[in-house]
Amino acid sequence: MAINGKNGTCTAPVPKGYQEKQKTPGELEGRGYWGNKAEFILTVMGAIIGPGNIWRFPYLCYRNGGGVFFIPYILFMFTCGIPLFFLETALGQYTSQGGITCWRKICPLFQGMGYASHLIIAFSATSYIIIIAWAFFYLFLSFSADLPWATCGHDWNTDSCLDLGHPNLSLSMTSRLNATLPVVEFWQRRVLKISDGIEDMGSLRWELVLCLILTWVICYFCVWKGIKSTGKAAYFTATFPFVMLLVLLVRGVTLPGAMDGIIYYLYPDISRLSDPQVWMDAGTQIFFSYAIGFGFLTSLGSYNTYNNDCYRDCFYLCLLNSATSIVAGFAIFSVLGFMTYEQGVDISEVAESGPGLAFIVYPRAVAMMPMPQVWSVCFFVMIILLGLDSQFVGLECLMTSLVDLFPTYLRQGCRRELVLLGICSTCCLLGFSLVTEGGMYLLQLMDHHVCSGTTLLLLCLCQSVSIAWVYGADRFYNNITDMIGYRPFPLMKYCWMYITPFICFGTFIFSIVKYSPLKFSNSYVYPLWANILGWFFATVSLSLIPLFVLCKILRGEGTLRQRLWLLCQPVDDLPMQQKCLPTLGTNGTAVHPELKPLSHTEELTQ
Repeated sequence: MAINGKNGTCTAPVPKGYQEKQKTPGELEGRGYWGNKAEFILTVMGAIIGPGNIWRFPYLCYRNGGGVFFIPYILFMFTCGIPLFFLETALGQYTSQGGITCWRKICPLFQGMGYASHLIIAFSATSYIIIIAWAFFYLFLSFSADLPWATCGHDWNTDSCLDLGHPNLSLSMTSRLNATLPVVEFWQRRVLKISDGIEDMGSLRWELVLCLILTWVICYFCVWKGIKSTGKAAYFTATFPFVMLLVLLVRGVTLPGAMDGIIYYLYPDISRLSDPQVWMDAGTQIFFSYAIGFGFLTSLGSYNTYNNDCYRDCFYLCLLNSATSIVAGFAIFSVLGFMTYEQGVDISEVAESGPGLAFIVYPRAVAMMPMPQVWSVCFFVMIILLGLDSQFVGLECLMTSLVDLFPTYLRQGCRRELVLLGICSTCCLLGFSLVTEGGMYLLQLMDHHVCSGTTLLLLCLCQSVSIAWVYGADRFYNNITDMIGYRPFPLMKYCWMYITPFICFGTFIFSIVKYSPLKFSNSYVYPLWANILGWFFATVSLSLIPLFVLCKILRGEGTLRQRLWLLCQPVDDLPMQQKCLPTLGTNGTAVHPELKPLSHTEELTQ
């Protein structure tokens, strides 16, 4: 027991063993904790480091002025990324609840944010997994005697296909400029069989359908036993991709012309800073790559022990994520430089936008290595593992929240496994529309409107405002101090209160003012109805926030002010430091009555 001499208050923490005895046995056994610290670190690594680090960040640098993109990126990282990453992780650790029920405990009025983020997870799980299906398709073809994307002469190749590896090749500069590489034609005409636009969805690509089904089967069995299987799988799936990325980086920088690509990657175009789209892309890249706003971090943090130092963990994980993106940029642009050296054209004419960057540049790189089949298998296994990590963490987040919502029902028998099977089957069926000949257009539409951009910006804005101004930044800071044993750097609190909301809102306004129709590969402009469809998907998820606010208010009792006040109060069983005033005895000394437990997770006070 500790007594504060200034105000006469005292606190006494409940012993750990006492706390555990007071927990409901079913809840303790049904939920559990991470086996050790490494499982948490590696699982979060797998969640936040995915294929997007390989193709999304390098492409954004390439599109937004090279090295100048680092300026808004680093600014967003320290003012939005790390503070919100820490906020979500600490929220889960403090409440020991998933991404929906944590808001019910902290601030019931904003419980709709949990449902909105989980609807986005469902959209993301349906679309994001297509990347893994593509990787499986490339992986299976990597066992061919000759890599099919390395040469021309196949059924899908055109007359303009340029096989630069042919020993007797002699073409004029005009012929080179009008030519296409075999790896590009393999991607567009063999893998995607891409149509002319979203108006023409075409037929199903049955090879990709089978790859998609295989991917969902693997994801199901990675998640069906909960964090016990997820944490163990992360030991391999979160570490092996780093080995392969390092190997491919070394190979890339030793190729002729690699330095030209790296210079293009780093050389800053200062004038691009005046373009709001650059800032928009930097912010959304931080939110997307850090998995902020999805509820991943809250669910994963909820399996930590109460006194885990999540502040230090979050800081190092964020730095590792950004460092991986930057290193991947060197690996990508070194190969881009080599490809321009081969074709004799500008680097802007070589790369394909979007996920195609990873399925054009990297396959070309491995095709030039000794024993290309071996390197191709290793590379696409890396892509698959990067994608699977993020995918099954998203599914685990959904299941964590559902089990927390319906604990007595889903913790019995095989009900959890059956619900998970239903979710995977439904998402798989919906994903069939993305493996059609026009599926690539729909995939980019969903990625632009639902899984990134303004949707995540508004979610993060609501999240920081609800914690900092409704629940209370000082109160949450005290909760964190109680958990980790020391006060984090004060900048975090001020970011939650002022900087993060201001930047999120400002970036959102800029994106509205500078809005332009969505394009595919800088050439195809989406029709109006497609953009309306994209905004409808985004609105469906965000509309859950005001709908739940309205529903909670209407179902409350008392005056409007009383209802709002009650809905903004946290529940009584949250862990928090309680204080009490001692009574004075007849001799003027403080008399402390017998301590009595207030809650199994609270501190005792008198």
